[in-house]
Amino acid sequence: MLASPNSVKNTCSNEVQRDRTLIRMKSLISRAKRFVHSQFHAHWRTEPIKPGTVLYESFNGNGMLCNPEAIFRQLLATPDMRQLRHIWVLADLRQFRSTVAEFAGARNVTFVRYGTPSYYRALATSEYLINNATFPPQFSKRPGQTYLNTWHGTPLKRMGYDIDRGALGTANIIRNFVAADYLLAANPFMAEQMYEKAYKLSGISRSLIIEEGYPRIDRQALDTDSVAAGRARLTSAGIPLGDRTIVLYAPTWKGASFARPEDDIDQLLDHIARLTAQIDTSKYVVLLKTHQIVHALARSRPELSRLLVPNNIPTNVVLGLTGVLITDYSSIFFDFLATGRPILFFTPDLADYSDSRGLYFEPEDWPGPVCRTSDELAVELAEILVTGTLPAGSAARYRTSQQKFCGQEDGRVSARIIDIVFRGNVRRHHVRPAVSQNRPSILMYLGGMRSNGITTSALNLLNNIDHSRFDVSACFIQSKAPASIDNQLAINPAVRQFPRVGGINGSALDQLARHLDFRRGRISRHQEQPTQKTLWDDEWTRCFGDSHFDFVVDFSGYGPFWAALLLHSPESIRSIWLHNDLAADAHRKITGKKRMLHSLTQIFTLYEQYDHLVSVSPTLSAINNRQLAPYAAPAKFTFALNTADAKQILSAASQDLRETTRNLETGITPDWVEVLLADDKTTNFVSVGRLSPEKNQARLIRAFNIVHTATPTTRLVLVGDGPLRGQLESLIRKLGLEKSVVLTGEIPNPYTVLAASDCFALSSNYEGQPMVILEALVLGLPIVTVEFGSVKNALPPGFGLVVPQTDEDLAEGLNAFLTGEVRSGTFDHAAYTRLAVEQFYSAIGAARPEDLIQQM
Repeated sequence: MLASPNSVKNTCSNEVQRDRTLIRMKSLISRAKRFVHSQFHAHWRTEPIKPGTVLYESFNGNGMLCNPEAIFRQLLATPDMRQLRHIWVLADLRQFRSTVAEFAGARNVTFVRYGTPSYYRALATSEYLINNATFPPQFSKRPGQTYLNTWHGTPLKRMGYDIDRGALGTANIIRNFVAADYLLAANPFMAEQMYEKAYKLSGISRSLIIEEGYPRIDRQALDTDSVAAGRARLTSAGIPLGDRTIVLYAPTWKGASFARPEDDIDQLLDHIARLTAQIDTSKYVVLLKTHQIVHALARSRPELSRLLVPNNIPTNVVLGLTGVLITDYSSIFFDFLATGRPILFFTPDLADYSDSRGLYFEPEDWPGPVCRTSDELAVELAEILVTGTLPAGSAARYRTSQQKFCGQEDGRVSARIIDIVFRGNVRRHHVRPAVSQNRPSILMYLGGMRSNGITTSALNLLNNIDHSRFDVSACFIQSKAPASIDNQLAINPAVRQFPRVGGINGSALDQLARHLDFRRGRISRHQEQPTQKTLWDDEWTRCFGDSHFDFVVDFSGYGPFWAALLLHSPESIRSIWLHNDLAADAHRKITGKKRMLHSLTQIFTLYEQYDHLVSVSPTLSAINNRQLAPYAAPAKFTFALNTADAKQILSAASQDLRETTRNLETGITPDWVEVLLADDKTTNFVSVGRLSPEKNQARLIRAFNIVHTATPTTRLVLVGDGPLRGQLESLIRKLGLEKSVVLTGEIPNPYTVLAASDCFALSSNYEGQPMVILEALVLGLPIVTVEFGSVKNALPPGFGLVVPQTDEDLAEGLNAFLTGEVRSGTFDHAAYTRLAVEQFYSAIGAARPEDLIQQM
């Protein structure tokens, strides 16, 4: 019997409901676990640091590996370090049971599982912290802790900001780097290119860079007993090694994301099979060493059970056993250089990899033959196995690379690192601070990075600041929203980014107190109440480590959390921006509610703790000074005009309107685009802004209705979205303007619409210094605007027309454009920008005396 449609429908509905319930339950369980862990972490952060405890972590607990493992074993063998207690982080104690078993009898060595309460206890209370990657977002170094970040290799492939879109992945890395007391560099290239340049630590980091080589490379110097022991470990792992020479194939991971590597195991198997077919397998064996993040994929493949090097055998021990190394772009070859043995590079995807990731050295500089096919690789390998040496050209490059990258590798690096970090003998060794460029440093909070006037103004300013004069950093909340990511990618490449990841540490009770203070209007207690001050000070350290900034700027001015946090910057001159008539903003109603009243009032109470309160025009400064007088002294109020990025505006405006508005999934262009571009002799008025009460687009629509009734060959285009869209659509229908008024919604490039229009119109109740007026000026558009408090600073003399705030007067202004009475002039945007930028320097207290004289 066939099931009835209703029965099938009910079954599907029940399954969907059951799936939703399971998802909600999993989410609640996950949130509960995070809460429990955060409370354990908060508790242990209040406990004393345990002297003599050392916490080690490699690749988020993926084994006892890399530099931390080498330092750990050297500490165990160092007589004056026997008092230390060692805690190792492992992702799975069962998976690494052989490691745990090795130290079962050692009372001073313990293990914790990554992410557990025990882990956070050790992270919060250990005196020494050693990591070859990064601690999680919750981590914040406490006073009394010493943090050594060893990283995990000299880079061949580009890192950090040197990668296209690389800034998106730097958040937790740079946070760890600026928190570290010591950064370990295997060689000067790594110190300069990776730490100081690729991660922009030059000029801001207070960490000491150690250039004494890599401890893990010490592990490659194996005596006869160590060689026998290492080979026995491989044999016991199921690899039929015998007395054969090891040819180690060690490719790096592939894919777009480190968190989700590409599964290329089938390709690796094919490469190994081709190599094995070309060599004497009675003398040589090809083994596979995968990257840490790929190992789980490889371990699950039975075909690799007799070829795969176990993850619990240190890589450098395996390198010490290896006769020939084959790799691609992995930093493993820098380590192997110290052995003096042959290296082959196998790069069938060289062009694609170089284009997508980028390389620091071209293949012609690599210390070994570079092969593009498996057959070519097999021929080169066979020749090297016969001769035991590299070809002449490769041998010369090999020697050069050894001198450049292995100058400190003498088998005693671990001992020197211990002398520096644990005994404090810094001056005896190659230890130096990160390069200081002697530029004043500025930290700017940019806001929520949504596409709005504040974000545009911030991005423009970052483009116009003189970066040869100032070291500039930007902070904001890390977001996955496409528009926010686009705005983050638009940040000037000279700017260091501190995207905030993770949340504020602290017990549930302290967090509740913080929230209650905010709700009760007592946010100023962030400095007054000791527990709250500690909470906020810790959050500053969590976000910015040991960084110090000369000038700290809350450029948003609308977020109470950030307004409070930035006041915990050590030894800074602090400024906060006032982009609007904030008293009016506080009382602005959206759908009948004053949604910003409480948050803005809280920010007002912080004004007395800031050094400068910066409005975006002189008139607006006077308005805010008058309206906000109860909150701050008059001398604190100042101004700096918004800047415009004319080059970017003109470039964006020159793009094709159809292309910039086409839906990427459907390929369809909105109907209004063709209407706007039609050669129908229609005059297009345009306005850009959020559809919210203070912008008062309803007045503009009513005024346009008056104009359109008399002159039907007119059109109004409103670019933007917001809470009043429904009301505006109703008004358009009521007035019968459906074919003459276009609501485009939010679009990624509004400049193409401005460029396709004839006159810009603004109908706001109040404004600061509208970015859209600056943009219209740059594009040479005639401007009609209603009068608002700061309009005389927003519209330069001789430009545009200002009319009273009524429907009829605005209609007269639009008609004045139609009769040729409103014209555009030539806006000297370069001179304007120079003035605005110097005003910014002056407003934050960074102007030089000679600059102030020039402005007088």
